[in-house]
Amino acid sequence: MLKRSFDISLAGLGLILSSPLWALIAVAIKLEDGGPIFYGQPRVGKNCREFQSVKFRSMVADSDAKWGAMPAQEGDPRITRVGRVLRATAMDELPQLWNIFRGDMSFVGPRPEWTELVKEFRQEIPGFDRRHAVTPGLTGIAQIYGHSELPRRQKLRYDLVYIKRQSFWLDMRLVLVSFLVTFTGKWEERSAKLPRMLGGRRASRAPQPPASKDSCGAPITRS
Repeated sequence: MLKRSFDISLAGLGLILSSPLWALIAVAIKLEDGGPIFYGQPRVGKNCREFQSVKFRSMVADSDAKWGAMPAQEGDPRITRVGRVLRATAMDELPQLWNIFRGDMSFVGPRPEWTELVKEFRQEIPGFDRRHAVTPGLTGIAQIYGHSELPRRQKLRYDLVYIKRQSFWLDMRLVLVSFLVTFTGKWEERSAKLPRMLGGRRASRAPQPPASKDSCGAPITRS
């Protein structure tokens, strides 16, 4: 209840205070290539429920149709000039404040994955759906201690660390560090954010939850 109250309050305040930025970002995106302002994608949330995630478009229009389901890489040619600034500061994520306000997401939790990628990860990683036991987040342990090019198995370990240790005060710490990363424009760095910026220690191996059933009801197997 405390977590949800915090999400509603901060997301509502964020939507109001960031409204002038929305206008500026929309104009910048339109001036660069005339394409769509927003980018929507089906994501998998808590208990494997799908929802529509919305972001400011940071890649060329129709990139999914042209290149398929492919995570962003360093120097990715799909990313626009405006998109590079948006991604470095996480301003492309501003529309997801509405997802948080609605309850699709929280401020802290495992990042929601694209539905098409989840289908692949389920085949490759036994018990992958354990990460769907909690509401997905805008930021989390994997985003701060890791980076976007980490192997999916390593990201899952970070997600499971959060699920095991989650608390309101851990959420507060991760939110504050995330604001700091945003203000310094470090989100696109291919390295851990917390050790570099605050002298923190990297997260080690994540403890594995008991093996029974995952959050979507499927039996868990060990690799």
